[in-house]
Amino acid sequence: MNSTKKGKVYLVGAGPGDIGLLTLKGLRCLQQAQVVVYDYHVNPQILNFINEEAETIYAGKRGGHHAMTQDEINTALVKNALEGKTVCRLKGGDPFVFGRGGEEAQILHQNGIDFEIVPGVTSAISVPAYAGIPLTHRKVSSSFAVITGNEDETKIDSTINWEGIAKGFDTLVFLMAVKNMETIITKLIQNGKPAQTPTAVIRWGTRSEQETIVGTLGNITDLMKEHNITPPAVMVLGDVVKLREELNWCEKKPLFGQRIVITRRYIQEYERLERLGAEIFEYPTIEPLPPESYEELDRCIDNVSTYDWLVITSANGMKFLFNRIIERNGDIRDLKGIKVCAIGIKTAKAVKSYGIKVDLVPEDFSAEGLSELLTSKDGFSTTGNIQGMRFLLPRADVAREVFPSMVQQLGGYIDTPQAYRSVNPEFHSKRIERYIKEGKITIITFTSAATFKNLQISIGGDVLRLLSNTKIAAIGHVTKKAIESTGLTVDIMPKRATIEDMVNAIINWCDSNKEHNEPQS
Repeated sequence: MNSTKKGKVYLVGAGPGDIGLLTLKGLRCLQQAQVVVYDYHVNPQILNFINEEAETIYAGKRGGHHAMTQDEINTALVKNALEGKTVCRLKGGDPFVFGRGGEEAQILHQNGIDFEIVPGVTSAISVPAYAGIPLTHRKVSSSFAVITGNEDETKIDSTINWEGIAKGFDTLVFLMAVKNMETIITKLIQNGKPAQTPTAVIRWGTRSEQETIVGTLGNITDLMKEHNITPPAVMVLGDVVKLREELNWCEKKPLFGQRIVITRRYIQEYERLERLGAEIFEYPTIEPLPPESYEELDRCIDNVSTYDWLVITSANGMKFLFNRIIERNGDIRDLKGIKVCAIGIKTAKAVKSYGIKVDLVPEDFSAEGLSELLTSKDGFSTTGNIQGMRFLLPRADVAREVFPSMVQQLGGYIDTPQAYRSVNPEFHSKRIERYIKEGKITIITFTSAATFKNLQISIGGDVLRLLSNTKIAAIGHVTKKAIESTGLTVDIMPKRATIEDMVNAIINWCDSNKEHNEPQS
């Protein structure tokens, strides 16, 4: 890249917390950025969309601690843009609603740097909405004002017109007001706002830990102390607060408050948990990559017509096998005449997506279930005798030997070339560790023994102690055995080894344990 060519900065609003409220344009900017400068209040799951090669810079503020001053943030934006990089400045909520986006844009303008504003869903509107409080209603409120609760301390005189605010709007919304709540309430009452005005404070709005307290302007600070309400929180005043009794929808979802870690890549089956109110934290501990050498797999592909059965144990196995066939100028016709066995409904679906018929699917989606088909008359042979049969089993670099050993014992031949290898990707382990320590994770899921072992490696230290206070869901007896061998307990395990069945098991478990599984806020 030409170092004399300036880059561009996108000031992107990430929304209030719910990952679904990130805009499509914001997502595209995030994926294309070479540098991402992000804040504390950004949902950490949004960071998973960042290009793996991009540089990330944490500029958050938490508990009064600033990772970077505003001047340092400005310097980072300017420096990277002047180096010709595309920069995404990722901010919670909307960058132009008390987000200092205007200040940062001014600095960029002064340095001759091209920039673009990508508005986000502001917490001023979305957080009350998730609490069932509309800011306007034809019969209740025709106007609203959004006010900072943390006015710039360097200003000589306040520019807030307290009398105008107290008397001129039906609904008031205060952002970043927790620290100065008593002063704000005093100002409002002194300037004519009745102490009986319905008031709500919503902490961590739009997130699974959302907590809403409702009272009046006169008693809301006492209620906040009683419930230990700390930032971030939004305060709403006005008769619209009364509508929450009818319109509260988010906190009534059956899985509201559940924060679930998935230790593999997100797939559509997990969406049902989100629809029911759970918040999903994607933390994959396994990433499939091509093998370091294709020599063994290529040899098997060259002789594929000699096999009686192709056994596919995962969608990844099929993907990497077929991709390699294509790379070597082959196609689907190379598999003509060979019968196909797929372990699991999803694996079978993946095989069929290539236009290949699946001849056999074991009822038990495991190596043991697959092995039973070797001697069954409804399995690989109508006689239950596989002597002399040839099997091709493309698989990962680390795999169990149950099925290959059984094939050999029964007189069959089997090749098990490495089609792909599973690695432990570098992910944001510090965040997950912090969430587990703070009791923010209610359920963690494991789809294989490897996902569990890799999590131990990623987090390290006292991960087992941390997990002892978290409910564990696992797929398969092998996974369960690996987990419980460390002294932990598997609380949720489906009868069938599929993601869909695990999701159903989690929903059923949560429904039957509502009173005994209240997550921390």
